[in-house]
Amino acid sequence: MPAEWEPHTATWLTWPRPDGISFPGRYEVVPPVLAKLVRLIAEGEAVHINIWDAELERLAKYTLEAEGVPMAAVEFHPFRAYEPWCRDHGPLFVTRPGGDRAIVNWGYNAWGGKYPPFDLDDAIPVQVADALGLPLFEPGMILEGGSIDVNGAGDLLTTEACLLHPNRNPRVAEGDIEARLCGFLGVEKITWLGDGIEGDDTDGHIDDITRFVSTDTVVTAVEPDAADRNHAPLQANRERLGQAFDVIELPMPRRIEQDGQRLPASYANFYICNAHVIVPTYRDANDDRALGLLREAFPGRTVTGLDSIDLIWGLGSFHCLTQQEPAAK
Repeated sequence: MPAEWEPHTATWLTWPRPDGISFPGRYEVVPPVLAKLVRLIAEGEAVHINIWDAELERLAKYTLEAEGVPMAAVEFHPFRAYEPWCRDHGPLFVTRPGGDRAIVNWGYNAWGGKYPPFDLDDAIPVQVADALGLPLFEPGMILEGGSIDVNGAGDLLTTEACLLHPNRNPRVAEGDIEARLCGFLGVEKITWLGDGIEGDDTDGHIDDITRFVSTDTVVTAVEPDAADRNHAPLQANRERLGQAFDVIELPMPRRIEQDGQRLPASYANFYICNAHVIVPTYRDANDDRALGLLREAFPGRTVTGLDSIDLIWGLGSFHCLTQQEPAAK
């Protein structure tokens, strides 16, 4: 599995439905944010969008055109999914020298069965493989794309809280999980972190806490306030990273709540596309600091902040919405 910063052929997204459960009472503010995201991605690669039906496609096209998206770069596919989190239900692409590409069809159960139904979402990788004419590998295991991060050089990051949770693979031992990750994604070393951040309904996805920015460097979220519930788990994760990688500490935004529930706002949920590193911002004092650190971490790339306040109400941001299709090697 290539690193996210390696060249892409395209990015895949799933357009949200007005009657989905991700943005109750706030749907109308979400499509314009997605249009801004698509515009940035389309500066450097094609964008494939899974769409529910022809009427939603019409509305999506109107929103994209209003944002100035070059529509020649956008292709819609009649692949239905209940919710828009393509990082988790979408295809995971793998490559090998010589130009071969394939899709790994990890099973999807809506983060441990939290949000049924999810049968349509689970079928997306098969439909994409058919559309692209790519081979499909079946590991026989539940795994969301947001639960792993790779550096393309043999290393993989994940969390015990998510991958070892009994609501994912209760009959698959840790050793078997590691074997399947190595066998199907071409990794050699797995670094296990502990818990995720408060408010993350995925049980602790890695893409909200720790990310590779190069083959030997990671950014990891830290919370210096000892009274904050994120302080202890993030500090424990920082200690687990030890000396294995060069580590850049990334601040957390202030606490953001919805109806008394903390939302999983994090700068680590950035997406690396060909033209930009797209970083969620939260109208927070730490926005500029996080952007500055990521600009230092990605020399030669354009690091662009994009307001994510309206998205985080759905408990995810830009990395959660996107899935890269790597170019053939």
